[in-house]
Amino acid sequence: MPMAMPALTPILATVGIGFLYYRRIRSQFGRQAYKPRRALVRLCLLGVIALFLLFAAVFLPHVALAVVAGGLIGVVLGVVAMRHTHVEPGVPTAYYTPNPWIGGALSLVLVGRIAWRWGSGAFSPGMTANDASPWTLAIAAALVAYFLAYGIGLRRRALPGAPQ
Repeated sequence: MPMAMPALTPILATVGIGFLYYRRIRSQFGRQAYKPRRALVRLCLLGVIALFLLFAAVFLPHVALAVVAGGLIGVVLGVVAMRHTHVEPGVPTAYYTPNPWIGGALSLVLVGRIAWRWGSGAFSPGMTANDASPWTLAIAAALVAYFLAYGIGLRRRALPGAPQ
């Protein structure tokens, strides 16, 4: 018996999210060209996501401490990762070789946490905002803060003459 479209929707969404994470984690390895426009768009998008996480911390008091702690840990990890990144500034194109372990590990921790929450039924139809997990939001805040700090540091080192 063929599966109906509503039954396929979670499967297709999972495959799509998995592919996006695969691409993101794969980009943590090897020498890469720095693309300033793409990096700026990514920083703006991460800034919006960081604002949403801050709103969650304000409107859901039971996750506030976790979001702040995760954000601070993410910034510290971003600074550490930036110190271990080799940057080759260039006029037409800058190149960088990221440290693969910190960003990749954070990404895998978030995927693992989301899979754990999904497996325990956290994304069921009856879930409310008060069911938000402090651990999941802390990991998400750490990941967003990490990529914001890392992206800003990379922009400053790859484009030294550009307005910051």
